[in-house]
Amino acid sequence: MRLSAPIHQLKRSARILARKERIPLHAALDWIAAQEGFAAWSLLVARVPTAAPVTGLFAQLSAGDLVLVGARPGHGKTLMSLKLAVEAMKAGRQSVFFSLEYAECDVLDRFRAIGVAPADFDGLFGFDNSDDISADYIIAALADAPRGTLVVVDYLQLLDQKRGNPDLGVQVFALQAFARRQGLIFVFISQIDRKFDPSAKPCPDLADVRLPNPVDLRV
Repeated sequence: MRLSAPIHQLKRSARILARKERIPLHAALDWIAAQEGFAAWSLLVARVPTAAPVTGLFAQLSAGDLVLVGARPGHGKTLMSLKLAVEAMKAGRQSVFFSLEYAECDVLDRFRAIGVAPADFDGLFGFDNSDDISADYIIAALADAPRGTLVVVDYLQLLDQKRGNPDLGVQVFALQAFARRQGLIFVFISQIDRKFDPSAKPCPDLADVRLPNPVDLRV
């Protein structure tokens, strides 16, 4: 089904609707999805083939790596990250998805969009969307994670949304040290600055990552 506008524009319309009607964003997203012929926003997103292929990419990653997956809204960051998780699980590794953005049902919808059922992987997939997610929380939760576990953090800029959390740069360095010590692979989903112009260059780079607070992305 062809959409009336790109997903990022539909998301913007939903945000405007949520503010105007004083309704939750998820309700506004579902209303927009209904106008496009879908029963829910998660089903709309699941039907749009936006994520790049990642076959073989997991095999190029090493324990201790930190990976940044950045793109404008609706360009497939979550699906690409989940495909990486699937590659890891196919290799017999565990995958854990920490999200400050999605509910578990949203993530399961995206798994279905790529033809995958987490139940097929015999407990290798874990999901956590606690409001307390931060570097310290993740480190505690993964204290016993086996070497080679792939960890998705959704998303980078939300790690320090609470005032009591350390600065984003401090958290990233803490997770880098933990990843190297524990032998884990971290994938950070990231926002891209709205000023990024795809007509000027085809893909964003580190300079285009939206950083409300400073962090050294060279890690």
